[in-house]
Amino acid sequence: MEFLSAFVPDAQRAVGEMARVLVPGGRVVLGELGRFSVWAAERRVRGWLGASTWRRAQFWSRSELAALARGAGLHAANVRGSVFFPPSGVAARLVAPVEPLLTRLHAPGAAFLALAADKPESRP
Repeated sequence: MEFLSAFVPDAQRAVGEMARVLVPGGRVVLGELGRFSVWAAERRVRGWLGASTWRRAQFWSRSELAALARGAGLHAANVRGSVFFPPSGVAARLVAPVEPLLTRLHAPGAAFLALAADKPESRP
């Protein structure tokens, strides 16, 4: 099950419902907009300037995503980030060769975060 809660008014409630219907031992992947990236800064400015999509968007840190999963009774197994370059084609070409390394190192500044969270097995 995959989900992006950046535009959901009550993310905790939504993730709680996902956890409720997820089979024991199942996994959910939350894909979210990273809080600490150049992309997030640009999107926030666009929201302040009137872009309704970005005015409503919620940006997340790794720890906030893990807390969101834990609040729903899930075990946060792994959080990965990607897209470490600014919104520029030139920058993308320059950073592309080291992007996999930045992802493995859990470097700050990812524009996109993905959290894998597991529902504990039910006990007999």
